[in-house]
Amino acid sequence: MKLLLAEVFLFEMLFAAAAFAADSTSVQPGISWSGFVDVYYSKNFNSPSNQMNQLRNFDIYENQFGLNLAKLTVQGQAQPVGFRIDIGFGTANDVVQGLLNPLTGAASPMTSTLDLVEQAYLTAVVPVGSGLTVDVGKFTTLMGYEVIETNGNWNYSRSLLFAWAVPYYHTGIRLTYPVANNFTATLCLVNGWNTVIDNNRSKSVALGLNYSPTSTTTLTLNGISVFEQPAGVHYGKRDVCELIVTQQVGENLSLAADAVYGRERVASVLNIWKGIAAYTKYNLDSESDIALRGEIYYDPQDYATGVTLPKATFKEITATYEYRPWSPLILRLEARDDFANGNLFISASSPFPARTSQPTLLLGAIATF
Repeated sequence: MKLLLAEVFLFEMLFAAAAFAADSTSVQPGISWSGFVDVYYSKNFNSPSNQMNQLRNFDIYENQFGLNLAKLTVQGQAQPVGFRIDIGFGTANDVVQGLLNPLTGAASPMTSTLDLVEQAYLTAVVPVGSGLTVDVGKFTTLMGYEVIETNGNWNYSRSLLFAWAVPYYHTGIRLTYPVANNFTATLCLVNGWNTVIDNNRSKSVALGLNYSPTSTTTLTLNGISVFEQPAGVHYGKRDVCELIVTQQVGENLSLAADAVYGRERVASVLNIWKGIAAYTKYNLDSESDIALRGEIYYDPQDYATGVTLPKATFKEITATYEYRPWSPLILRLEARDDFANGNLFISASSPFPARTSQPTLLLGAIATF
């Protein structure tokens, strides 16, 4: 009942804001709204008895239709103070907010109306130098090459790095400053990793440096240092750093790479996780693209993923064909195969892991407005 009332209230609030923005552009020219609905059908050729795709974070259900994410965004331009609100429903939002375990499919009840809010923050541009942008509230992380929204990525499914190596969101303050025309720095002081309320008295820091040496090359260095253990525990600082490189080759070919290293000491054990992903996208014509992704992810203490494999090593390769028959509609056909260095994937004959690979085929559709 609590979840239903929250959904009704938040949707009414946002649709009212969107209607106001649409009907009052002459009065409030800085307010805009947008959104999308993202659905998919996934087939796992292992035919797992639990009907779940292992190691995935959003497209976790197989052999059935799924609502990945329905999202509405209302944004007000900073004049001098603005705002942004993103409300999301679906499997992706449930995983991001910790309401759904992507490994087991176990669901938790909504604990706060903020569980429906992907982002909600005030923003202002302070007239210092070239303009310092200040955001305060709940916002998505600067870590990772991929993003929560499917249409913001080249592939439909998310990488292992996005699913298991970096956070989704933070709550706190974010400062962004254009140091030069080709160099931007972002500094965040936040409560922690995927949390609204901190579980200790220590604040966490994230730093992002984005540099474009040429018009076709971008280098991004991100780092985050967070304290995730409860108050009174004197260990547990989690450090993650990553390097992202993107390269445009001609008009049709785009390349990218993302390398991540993370560690956290718990008692006397230093847990590490690391990996690298490579991306290629080729524009076939004005209506279609093809994208390839390959990666390897190493979680030797099973700390980040929570699986039970000795010196767990995972690989995956993904091929995605995108077709845009009309401007508001994106269709994606994706073939993917995941690999593990031991029996991790469930088959049709047993509820226990019995396969070392997981071939899947997925058809997704995203309608934007």
